[in-house]
This record gives sequence, C-alpha cells and structure tokens, in this order.
Amino acid sequence: MNSHSEMASKDDEIDENKVEYQKSIVVVLVGAPGTGSIKSTFCDHVMKSSLRSWVQVCQNSTAANGEGGAEALYLKKAIDALKGGKSVLIDTCNLELEQFSEFRKLGSPRVDVHVVVFNLTAWVSISQSLKCTDNEGQLKGGKPSAAVSQMLQMKELPKLNEGFSRITFCLNESDVREAINMYGDLGPLDTLPSGCFGQISVDSSTGPPTLVFPSISTAYFQFDPEIASDIIVEKVEEFLDKIGNGRLVLVDLTPGSSILNSVKVKATQRNIDSDKFFTFVGDITQLYTKGGLRCNVIANTTNCLLKPGGGGVNEAIFNAAGPALEIATKEVAAGIGYGSALTVPLPSTSPLYIREGVTHVIHVLGPNMNPLGPDCLNNDYDKGCQILREAYSSLFESFASIVRTIATEFSKEPSESQSIILSPHSDRKGKRGAVFESGRNKKLKGPKVVYSEPKIATGVQLVSESNDIRRSSQCGYTDATGIRIQSERDGICGGTTKVWEEWAHSLHHRAKDPVRYNQEVIEILDDVVVLYDLYPKARRHLLVVLRKDGLDRLADVRKEHLPLLKIAHAVGVKWAMKFIFDEPSLVFRLGYHSDPSMRQLHLHVISQDFDSARLKKHKHWNIFNTAFFRDSADVIEEIEKHGQANLYDDESLMSAELRCNRCKSAHRGLSRLKSHIRHCRAPFPSSLIQNGYLLVAPSGAARGT
Repeated sequence: MNSHSEMASKDDEIDENKVEYQKSIVVVLVGAPGTGSIKSTFCDHVMKSSLRSWVQVCQNSTAANGEGGAEALYLKKAIDALKGGKSVLIDTCNLELEQFSEFRKLGSPRVDVHVVVFNLTAWVSISQSLKCTDNEGQLKGGKPSAAVSQMLQMKELPKLNEGFSRITFCLNESDVREAINMYGDLGPLDTLPSGCFGQISVDSSTGPPTLVFPSISTAYFQFDPEIASDIIVEKVEEFLDKIGNGRLVLVDLTPGSSILNSVKVKATQRNIDSDKFFTFVGDITQLYTKGGLRCNVIANTTNCLLKPGGGGVNEAIFNAAGPALEIATKEVAAGIGYGSALTVPLPSTSPLYIREGVTHVIHVLGPNMNPLGPDCLNNDYDKGCQILREAYSSLFESFASIVRTIATEFSKEPSESQSIILSPHSDRKGKRGAVFESGRNKKLKGPKVVYSEPKIATGVQLVSESNDIRRSSQCGYTDATGIRIQSERDGICGGTTKVWEEWAHSLHHRAKDPVRYNQEVIEILDDVVVLYDLYPKARRHLLVVLRKDGLDRLADVRKEHLPLLKIAHAVGVKWAMKFIFDEPSLVFRLGYHSDPSMRQLHLHVISQDFDSARLKKHKHWNIFNTAFFRDSADVIEEIEKHGQANLYDDESLMSAELRCNRCKSAHRGLSRLKSHIRHCRAPFPSSLIQNGYLLVAPSGAARGT
C-alpha cells in the first residue's frame, strides 16, 4: 500500500490558486496506559464542539483483521479521512516512539501533524488504569500499577525535529481542559501556531547541568578553525573533571561544519568521555524545542560593549532572549575584555528561559583576526591563541561555578528564605516565584527621576453586570452594582482575615528584600520595587510593588496611603513610556486587581496586545478586561473622595463572556479571541482614552525621536 504517495498525489490535484482552504489537522494523542479514558474524553468533546469535521481513529473503532496489522488499518482510515478533507484524532498510542512515529508521515503542505502528550504524573495514570475495566491485557489487581510505572520509566516523548508541527504537553487536568477547548474552538479555516507548548520542566531530574557553546572567534572574527579546534579540545580535556556532573556541548548551525567535525575527531583521539562532551547541530536559541537537547546554560560570543546586534550568535541570542537579557546584562557590567567571560542569570520573563529552559547566559569575548572588526590582531596567532585559551578557560570556569553553586544549594535543607529551583517551567502551585539565586549581591539603583504629579482621571462610570447581593469568594459582600461593601479595615473583611497560601508571599519577599532578588528586580526605590511579572500576560507586563507593611491588597488602602499610590502610578507611567519610546505601537494600561492572588499591593503595567503564551485561561483575560481590573487613576480618585477604593470581585466576572478589548466583539473561546486580537485594528473604546486610562505614543512619534 503506497499510502503516503497517494496523499501527495491528492495534494497535487488541489487547485493551487485557491487563496483560502481548509488545512487538515492530524492530532496524535499520546499517553501512558490508564490515560485511555482521558484521551476518549478529549476526542468526544472536540468532535461535539468543533466546527471542523473530525474522524476518530482508535482501537475501538478500527478492528485488525490480520491483514497488514492494526497499524496499517489505522493509517488507512486516517488517510481516507484526510482525502475527504477531514481532520483526524488518533487515539491509539502509548509512550513508545515507534507507536506514534509512523503518523508523522501524514504531514504535507495541506496537513499539519500535532501531538498532544498526556504526560500526567504516575499516580494519575495508575489511578485511571485501576478504574478502567476494559484495559488492554485485562490488567487487574496490582498489574496496572506495575505496567504504568514501567511504561513511564521507558517513555519516549516526541520532538518537533521528528516531523511534528506542534506538540502540546498536558501535565495536569487543567492542561487537558485547555487543550480540549483549544481544539474544540477550531473553525474550518483556523490553524494553530507551530512549536512546543507546555513542555516538561527542566529541573535537576531531567539531566545534568549543561553548557552549550559555539566556537569562539571562528565566524566573524575569522580565527583559524583548525587552530581553534585544538584549543577547544585542549580546554575541554582540562576542565572536564572540574565541572562535576556537568556536560559541555559544542554547537553549530551547519550540519557540515568543519569545526564540529575537526573537534569530534580530535576528542575521539584523546578518548574524551562522549557523555560529558559532544558536538551538536542546531540553533543555539532553539535547542530544546527544535532539537530535544536540554541545556540550562548557553554561551554567547559577544562584543566588547555587550551590546545586541552585529549578526551571528550574538544577535540571535539577544533577539531570542528579548529585552530581559539586555537589561540584566547592563546591571552586571558595561563591557567585557578580550579573553573574559561574564555570567548573567537570565530573568524568568525571557522567552529563552520560558521556552528553552535556559537559566544563564555566559557572555564571552575572543580574539579578532578580521581587519574589519575592532582590535584586529593582524594574524598574530601567538597572542590570538593566548586570548582564545583565556576565553575558553573563563567560559568553562564560569560554568563550573554555576555547577558548584547548584550542588551546594541543593544539598541544603530548603527554607522560606531559600527558594531554589532550576526549572523555568515549574509554575505549579507551591513553587510560584521561586528562582535560582546567583552569588551576585550588588544593590541596584534605578535612574533618578523627578516625578510630576500624575494626572488623575475624573467622572468615571463604574459598570457591572451583577444584579444581586452575594457573598464574595474571599471576603465582604457585593451589592447590586458589583461593588464590594467593606465591613472592617486593615485587610479584614466580613470579620475574617484573608489567608494567603505559601506561594502567594512571593511578591512580599521581593518587596522586603529586593537586593536578594536582584536578578528579577529592575528598579529599587524607597517606596516601590519594579519587576517583570513572572507569568506575563502581554508582550510587556511589569509589576510596581509597594513596599509598605500591611498593604497587601486594595482593601487595605486608605487616605494616608495616597502618596504611595501616586508614586507607584508615576513609576508605572515612566516605565510604560520608556517601552513606548522604544516601540511606539505599544499601548499600556495601569491598574490593580480587585482581589489579587498574591500578597503585597502591586500595580500592573501591562501592554494591551495581550500577546503571551502565558495567557492560557478564560479568567486570565477577564482579570484584565472586566471591572475586576481597577484603573490606577480611578483608585486614586476614589480614595481621595471616599477614603477607600471600590472593589469589583464578584465571581461572575471571571466567567463573563470574552470580549475584544478594542471592538468589544464576543468570542466563544480564548483561542478564537487571541486569534482575533492579533488582527483587530479597531480603535480602543473612547471611554478608555477620554478618561486617561491608556498610555499611547504621542502623535507622529518614532523610535529614537
């Protein structure tokens, strides 16, 4: 059966002049034994709610008659469905690679192949398996537990470079619901972005600390590759014992790279342990999502001013890491000398941290042999080799220091003041806000700013869809207008003090001891600290955290706190305008949540694009786009007039229909809304502009003017 060639010929017959067409999707559902009911539920919900036409391929719907085996029948049914313009849900796979690898061949220019991995914890899989009465092999008693445990130990997870266009990892029930809603909301012409989403946390259990580095100075700086390869192998051999359980990986973007081949041959000749040092072909900024290589430290071949740009690896890393890397680098040093290395802890808001698991960037500067570059050595290889050896020594010693710090910190008993985690993806409850602490302990000071009195909006109409009096989920009561009625002062509502979970103290710790968290905090003032939101819901999302004791949320604020709120507002405006100066298309809004999830009063400074992979849930949109979000100007005005702010925290606001923040059109699911707002060019509501809620670039503004 020449199934795949049949599909290709079918594609060729389609009218290529058609501008819009339905691109079919194959969704391969992968999970350990015991997740069968979850996969079946996924298929049922998607097929019932989606406007697409789906066909389910599973063991129950396709019986093997001994003709070519079950796999051939599954493939045939999938191919027949795709020929008919339908999309396919494949529910046949466990966690062995061979079980789902064949389906990747179904991909074509008109067919995207996705994988949804139900990588649930062992106890979830086992409990599901025990409940299942018709599992394969009729496992009873303790057999399901043994089978699932063995399968989870042997699991092989799919990678994008294996031919899949999108991989979604579901780590808990909430992730499963989001995936169901995402695929259920797809219309006939809708597509999903490619990439790896919700990937597994990169922590100490996923492998040893790994440094990935490019060949220093052999590209733009034109250092002889053959001489450089000798120095690389020499320095790797010298430092291999010094990096403990760490790994060194030399990477190049080009498969036929001469430097990779030369180093590989010489390392083999010297019997260097290939588990601790090896070469790898791939983009250094996408090693995990595109190549499946986990690394927590990458080296950047930088320039002497530590500036982004200039092409090559330096430009690629700064672009991939976003502004967070440039800001963090500036706080460490203004420049670097030849033969030196500089370690920069990567802020947790950086895309490299979130997507790739990179926790540190080590900038390193090697010798220059290019006459067009700075400080050219004019082929003085005696001096050049000395500098290159120093560069690799500095690089590997910096990495060894990170490995030693990791080993030391993980050998200690954790405490409230010692919150350590290597995983940039561990946003499960209980670990929120935890970061890896470096040894750097320099006090940061923001730029000196003369604050003018912020302009306060007046005449604001408060709107709520609530039409009754009900008990708030946290405290106090809500009247018919949706405004909470306070019963006590100083954070006590309805006679009950709000109880904060452990993870909710993260901002409080940063406000009280910002120097300790200097890799996250970008400005420290007497009254406030400024930091990037750990889980940003837009391209630019800052928090201005007030430092005063006892101010945990808006319910605690009274007239005597007005000067602090005005300072927070002015600082927020300053940072928003800084971003707008660099990128005039950005629009910002400043405000507080009526009832925040985290302790210590904080002002959100958030761009209105809401372009973020962290915007995952229905409520993530509504906490910023309903009355639950209190504009800073309104809060200040209300406290001036009435001594306290009006709080809209009715639970119905979280489940309110999703509406575009520009044109106010309603959308059935978050994925549809996000697709809409990417293209919506409607003006923002006039009420937002007239009341001064939005910060925009001055008319005719351009970058750098």
